[in-house]
Amino acid sequence: MFKLQVQEDDKDPQAWHDVKGPDGDLLIFDKEAEARARLEQLFPILVKMERYGADSKRTRVVSMYAEDPA
Repeated sequence: MFKLQVQEDDKDPQAWHDVKGPDGDLLIFDKEAEARARLEQLFPILVKMERYGADSKRTRVVSMYAEDPA
């Protein structure tokens, strides 16, 4: 299982937040490729800037265990 995280404040590298859907529930994916595709849909500019080295890492896909609380 995989979840998405984003760093909304580039001045605070420790400020990572889980990405939630419109219903307020954590977005969880079974496959990493699905998670990465959704991350790019939600944060296209950040992902592209990271890809080309124009910005620091501000998005990530995190692997989580099935027992992890959501």
